[in-house]
Amino acid sequence: MGGKVPNYQIVYRDETLNFFKPGGYVFFQRLKEYGGGYWLGKIYEDGFEFVLERPTSLSEGIKHLLVLKSVEDGYLEFVDDIDNFKLQ
Repeated sequence: MGGKVPNYQIVYRDETLNFFKPGGYVFFQRLKEYGGGYWLGKIYEDGFEFVLERPTSLSEGIKHLLVLKSVEDGYLEFVDDIDNFKLQ
């Protein structure tokens, strides 16, 4: 599962996000007393959209971003195989 990791930032406990690129991904680290891990989301000028509905580890979040990027990169691929569209 190689490839370039999408643009993301990490905000650790007790830190703030001073600069962000709209449409970029952000990991917010949770407090240990709440279970640790990270919230992963996409940040915009006027809001934050959760990418995953549950906290995740940093490694699992990056793996999810790689899969998401591979799907986004191939969504315009033309499939010229009629057998893929047969109903059974």
